[in-house]
Amino acid sequence: MDSPLETKTPVVKIKKKRKGSNRLVSVLLFLFFVILAIITLIPFYAMLLASFKPATELFRYGLNLRLDFNIMNFKNYLPLFNDDSILYIDWYKNSVLITLISTVLSLLLSAMVGYGLAKYKFKGRNLIFILVLFIMMVPVEILILPLYKLTVSMHIINTYAGIILPFAISPSAVFFFRQYAEGIPKDFMDAARIDGCSEYGIFFRVMAPLMKPAFGAMIILISVGSWNNFLWPLIEMREGSKFTLPVGLMSLLTPYGNNYAAVLSGSVLSVLPIIIIFLANQESFISGLTVGGVKG
Repeated sequence: MDSPLETKTPVVKIKKKRKGSNRLVSVLLFLFFVILAIITLIPFYAMLLASFKPATELFRYGLNLRLDFNIMNFKNYLPLFNDDSILYIDWYKNSVLITLISTVLSLLLSAMVGYGLAKYKFKGRNLIFILVLFIMMVPVEILILPLYKLTVSMHIINTYAGIILPFAISPSAVFFFRQYAEGIPKDFMDAARIDGCSEYGIFFRVMAPLMKPAFGAMIILISVGSWNNFLWPLIEMREGSKFTLPVGLMSLLTPYGNNYAAVLSGSVLSVLPIIIIFLANQESFISGLTVGGVKG
């Protein structure tokens, strides 16, 4: 018979080999994602450097990673706040206000619709969900003309409402909230009903706190989409003072003169709110995507 030491030794060696291989895989994955992050940040780094250089350098060398402190300064940022022809502060305020209202309204309505489709049984529920999936597959460009006619008939053209209301409910957010709510047991709802809580109270007091990771994930996705939205505000707005930031910066590029220095410096400052939103919701974003993507 084999001794106990002889039988245990191979098992220990196999475990050590598995631990070593797992560490190697973890290190390789870490290096891969670090390299991927660096590659992703290179365009922003080039734009950041170009915003501190004279416009002549951009025409001469284009966007590059050359660091030259002799020619770098903050002069490109001054016209954003001192030049009366550049309404950068107004554009920034418009984008912040529209993004804030759009995000809050879309989160509230999309969460309620997704929650209702997940937890309530009624006629036409499956049909509504199929329509949500269908709208998700339809490109936004196809909806531009009917949405524009709708805003004209409602007399909300060239207003904040004309930008916000047509996209107040996000189909992708409805789908995400539905999938997330499917994984929450109905026992919470039954217990709340026994305590005398109304249906709206169940949503706001019980279900909404349980769906906090989903809200964190959708805050980032919806706010980024609203902040970067270019086509719809370009169609809706008529006055320069009501432009959003993407439309306003693009208006600086004309056939009669291109202010690339202001565009680059303005683009750099436009990234700050998105970075703040992501840093404030990154934990909820990760947990919301991992949990909400799995039903049950």
